[in-house]
Amino acid sequence: MSDVVYLTKEKFIELEADLREMKINGRKQVASKIAEARGHGDLSENAEYDAAREEQRHLEYRISKLEDTLSKSRVIDSKDLPNDKVYILTKVTVKEQKTGKKIEYQLVSPEEANFEQNKISTTSPIGKGLMGKKVGEIAEIKVPAGTLKYEIVEISR
Repeated sequence: MSDVVYLTKEKFIELEADLREMKINGRKQVASKIAEARGHGDLSENAEYDAAREEQRHLEYRISKLEDTLSKSRVIDSKDLPNDKVYILTKVTVKEQKTGKKIEYQLVSPEEANFEQNKISTTSPIGKGLMGKKVGEIAEIKVPAGTLKYEIVEISR
């Protein structure tokens, strides 16, 4: 499946740096652990060697996943997108209909989601429910706890 992954320039740079770090330093560290464990004798009964090899497999899997993500990614800038509706990278202020409480979310790709920073994924239930809505519209969003009703108060970049 070759789904496009939309990332901000900052996140793309961060992921590239993570990949570089894993390829250079991560691989060196694992190789040295394997070499050290090899020096302890019989590999068939060497738990330290098995653990180092497992760490190597895990590292290579993470490198592969990150390379795949970066190969499918497209860098987007919120200034290039319209702000008439809720799209990816939109900051949207919503008013919860039951409580009247206002919340601001920024819709981002799953790779950039961070609930503590109110960055929600466009693939999350709330993200999906807000996508495409305009100011003044009510979004009814089914979540595990029931149905949320949000009025779209403001859309910005």
